[in-house]
Amino acid sequence: MAPFSIRRLTSSDAEAYRAVRLDGLLKHPEAFGSSYEDEASRPIEVTAERLDSGFVLGAFDSDEKLMGVAGLAIQTATKAKHKGTLWGMYVLPEARGTGLSRLLVDGIIAEARGKVERLLLTVVSSNAAALNLYRKAGFVEYGLEQRALRVDDAYFDEMLMALPL
Repeated sequence: MAPFSIRRLTSSDAEAYRAVRLDGLLKHPEAFGSSYEDEASRPIEVTAERLDSGFVLGAFDSDEKLMGVAGLAIQTATKAKHKGTLWGMYVLPEARGTGLSRLLVDGIIAEARGKVERLLLTVVSSNAAALNLYRKAGFVEYGLEQRALRVDDAYFDEMLMALPL
């Protein structure tokens, strides 16, 4: 495994985060609920604020280049605050197959443990590598949302997965 450092991103990482996020949205629009156009038009200040107010992990290589990201959202509603969601997971192509994805998933699980009872995620059902990653981390499927996302004229199903903590 290549040497990576994992840490929470802050507003000072907004430009690097935005570049990685836009790469994912452009190259894999079927994998995200957000669109490239929406994110690209958002002011960098909004991205910076989201990083400071939320929880997003970043993985950096030995040159301090951001290579991957993953977020954790915890529900705030009284009846739902026992649940968290792993969201926005993306690793740049040159860092795939290095174990970096698992480091990010493990980091999100570690952050969620003790704060929520269940960690949820959705993943496009045709993404075999991501499904395998999440299954190895202990997530199990509990449903399939058909036609969850529409990109141009194509529809994509999303697998719903959960990890009891």
